[in-house]
Amino acid sequence: MRVIHTEPLTPESFAPFGDVMAATGAPDRLINQGFCGRYHDRAQLDFGPDGRAGLSIFKAIPRSFPYLLDLVERHPEGSQAFIPMTADPFLVITAPDQDGTPGTPRAFLTDGSQAINFHRGTWHGVLTPLAAPGLFAVVDRIGPTANLQEHWFDQPWTITPA
Repeated sequence: MRVIHTEPLTPESFAPFGDVMAATGAPDRLINQGFCGRYHDRAQLDFGPDGRAGLSIFKAIPRSFPYLLDLVERHPEGSQAFIPMTADPFLVITAPDQDGTPGTPRAFLTDGSQAINFHRGTWHGVLTPLAAPGLFAVVDRIGPTANLQEHWFDQPWTITPA
């Protein structure tokens, strides 16, 4: 059995795969007469030359540990951001690209106050909430060309909490 243990999601550990968005530290700006802190421009959204931003709502069935990872996917035409609509942790799975196929996956566990943005072409697991209702706002590419590649592992990985 191939086992991966989760690790905490931090901007530094996730940087090779995308952006972590969170309202931590001092805001970049105060707006609305000082009643609102703006954490400005926290993700590198990329929709390619023929795409546009789309905003969708996803409702995914919660999963649990141990989690069996047999499939990853990537979006070669644009980035994809997942913004939880509840304050529940969720599992984020990524894998480096190795000559067009995914390398050894990594599993990150959000702290319940974080959102993520996968950079264009990043191998990642499917949306994996750990609690109901599994609601997320998703910002990704809408366009005329195919934007999904899937890879099924010959031998699945088992993901367990750290």
